[in-house]
This record gives sequence, C-alpha cells and structure tokens, in this order.
Amino acid sequence: MAYIVNKTDGTALVTITDGTIDNTTSLTLFGKSYSGFGELLNENLVRLLENSASSAAPVAPLRGELWFDTTTNQLKVYDGTSFKPSGGAKSTATAPTGPSSGDLWLNTTNNQLFVYTGTTVAHQDFAGWELVGPEFTAGQTRSGFDIDTINDSAGASKVIASMYAFNTRVAVLSAETFTPASLTGFATVNAGITLRDGIGAVFSGSATSTTHVNVSSTTNTSGTVIAGGNFLRSDAADTTTGAITVDTDDGIIIGDGQDLELKVSGINATIANVTEDGNLSLKVNDGGVTKTPIAITGSTGNIAITGDVTITGNLNVSGEYENTSGEINIINDTFVKLNTGNAEADAGIIAETSDTDDARLFYDVSENLWVAGENATYSPIIRLTDLTADGDANKNTKALKTNASGNLKLTTLEVVTSISLGSVGSNISTASTSNSNVSTIGQVAESIKRWGGDAITADAGSTGNTVAGARYVETVAPTSGQGSNGDLWFVREA
Repeated sequence: MAYIVNKTDGTALVTITDGTIDNTTSLTLFGKSYSGFGELLNENLVRLLENSASSAAPVAPLRGELWFDTTTNQLKVYDGTSFKPSGGAKSTATAPTGPSSGDLWLNTTNNQLFVYTGTTVAHQDFAGWELVGPEFTAGQTRSGFDIDTINDSAGASKVIASMYAFNTRVAVLSAETFTPASLTGFATVNAGITLRDGIGAVFSGSATSTTHVNVSSTTNTSGTVIAGGNFLRSDAADTTTGAITVDTDDGIIIGDGQDLELKVSGINATIANVTEDGNLSLKVNDGGVTKTPIAITGSTGNIAITGDVTITGNLNVSGEYENTSGEINIINDTFVKLNTGNAEADAGIIAETSDTDDARLFYDVSENLWVAGENATYSPIIRLTDLTADGDANKNTKALKTNASGNLKLTTLEVVTSISLGSVGSNISTASTSNSNVSTIGQVAESIKRWGGDAITADAGSTGNTVAGARYVETVAPTSGQGSNGDLWFVREA
C-alpha cells in the first residue's frame, strides 16, 4: 500500500509506492518494504543534524528548511524563494557576501554594528550596509553625542547630552543651568550648549546674535574671523588702533544727556551742543596747563578767545568790535582800511564821550578832506598844502605859514593888547627901502644912532643929550618954531 507523505500544514507532499524511494526533497523518502532503507534513514538524520551544512544550498528545499552555509558560516532558512539568514550578527572584518535585507554584521575592525538594507546610498561606508552604531570607529575612540546622567552640587540628577571628540568631552547640551558636582572642564553648565574650559573650544562659523563674547584674546584666526578682544566695548573705555568711520549723516552723539552731536548735512559738517544754554569749549594742554583757547557761551552765543590769534585772509565783522580788558590795541599792519567794498561814505574813528555823536576823526567825502571834532561840530584838519606864506594875497581863505626865509606876510597886523617879537634880521640899512622885517627896540635904537650913515655920539653937555646934527630928546613935545626940517625930536618920560 503506497505512503502519502503530508507537510506540516496537512497538504500532500508526495506519494511513495511500496519498495521505492523519493528524492523530490533534500531528504530521501522511501516506501513500504524498501530494502536498505536504514542507510538512507541515517543519512537523513545526519543531514538534519548538520542542517545540510554545505557551500551549496540544498536541492528542492521546502519552505522553513534550514541550511548552514559553510561559505559564510551562517544558518539560513528557506522562505519559499531563497535561503535567508536565520538571525544573529555576522562578526567579520569584512562585509559578508550575499547578504539579505535585515542581516546584521559586526565589523570587528571598527567594532561597529551594521544592518543590511539592500539599498546603497552615498553616505554608507559599505554598500548596502547601514551603520547601527556606535558612530565612531575603534580608532576614532569615543566621538559624537552620549546621553549621560550626572549630579549637580546639591546631589540632584541632571540629564545632559555630552559631545565627544577623540574620547574628550568637548561640549555639554543641557536644558537648564546648574553647577555640576564633578565634571572636568565644566565649572558651570548653562542652558543650551556649554563649551569645555581649558582646551580653547570655540564656535567657528557665522552667528546672527550672541549674548556674550570672550574678549581675552586679540589674536585673529583670519582676516574675517576676528578675536573677541578686538571688538570695541560699549560698557567700558576702550581703544582702537584703526580709524573709525561712521557711514551715516546722523554722525556721532556723545554724553549721558546726548548733548554733543557731530553730524553731516550734504557736504556740510556740524559740531553742536544741543542742550539748551549749554556751552561749547575747545581745550588744549599748554605745557601741562589746561587752557581754553575758544569758549562759546550757550546762553548768549558769545565767543571768548584766549591767546594770540593769527588770521590768514580777511576778518569780516558785521557787528561791533569791543575790547574790555586792554587800553591800547596794537595793529602791526601799516594801513587799516574802513568801509571796504561798500558805497562811498564818511568813515573814521569815534571816541566815546558824553557829547552828542562823541568825538570823531573821519574823512568827509562831501568835502574830500579829513575833519575832526566833538559834540557834532567838526573842522577840517589843516594840511601843509592848505597853508600860504602870502596872507595879503589870500585874505580870509588860507592859514599862514612862513616863507623859505621864515617870514610871514600880512596886510595889517592888529594887536589888541601886546605882542612879543624875537630879534629878526640885523641893523636896518639906510639904503633898504623894501625890507619888511620887524626889528627889535634895540635894533631901532641902534639904527637911529646910525641915522644918515654915521653913529650918533654922546653929547658932553650938562644936559646929557645925545646930539647928531639937529636932534632933540626932551620930556615935552616941541613948540612952534623949534627945530628945522629933518630934525628928530624924541619925547621921553619925565
């Protein structure tokens, strides 16, 4: 009677007639009364024991059948289509050949676990094998993020993510700020990312904002990566070795009250104290002494200048000039020009007095001459060219001056009381009829003595008269009949 061999699910696998064998599977099945079945049965048992260990897969396998692949040293199971690894990781230095999706492989060189996905992507170190972990190889040592639980200084547990590089904790990621009980390189762990102290750890790259900058170093990494110590601080006095350019017309505003402004409008620049009635001063250090050469008073707009002032160019003054401290103003120029560039007008110098219009010395353009005076009364200043030596010919028109001989020429000299004259000329010559010099009394007496060309001699008479021909000196006027023509009669005091 033939055997009907069923599979585990109850379906018929094969029918074996008596005395025959069947090889439709990887085992030899034999029918009833088959002679020599013992050897075949034992071989079937051995094959089952070793899971058909061979470099070649079993022929005509059944789904669920096991096969130990001696090439990869893996136990595989037939899934109805092909043999797949039954589970567990392959531990080798090189990637397994002929892997199936889901296979695990432990890389014994790098001590890393991989899983086979069957899909090759660019980031994979081995085609089709995706790294499970760790991220670092054995040669790289501990690198990447680890999740740790540590205690703070009060003994409370804190969960952190530690970032390692070559077995060194470089940074800590934390959700809160705390002081760790013991964490090398981290005196404080801040919320966010905290870099380790003592190894020079920095963030390198671009950042849109930061709350703190380490200013301890001034060594730049490059021309575009600048050390924190090279930035000017806004909270403390600082120094820069380069020029500062403010690329805006709004300029610079200085002071707690924002008093001083340096601004630009178009091509014009302005320095201003914008505080009401605030002063503006320019100070210098003169030999160790602070001086203020220029001081502008905000309440009046007045400018005080201390020290000498040198002006190269013109000084244009539209208001008044006032000197309150000096009595004498010294001007080294040879000329002072008034009313420059204006229409012709009277111009000169005014000295303040209590009189109307004060006292003035000015050029009168209507008369084309200089005048002077005070109390609104002015007279021309006489020039040499305005004088004449001939008073007779220039009556009531010009003032007198002497001629080349030092003489004055008058029509009439009227003396109200008296006049004193110095000695002029020499003795009067009897031959001169045109000499108009004024002689002294002594010269007149001497000339009388020489009347007629001879000197008069003293008379030896008792009367003491000096006689020169017919000449008389008496205390009374002559009477009728006394003297002759040409005689001289002098009346003296009694």
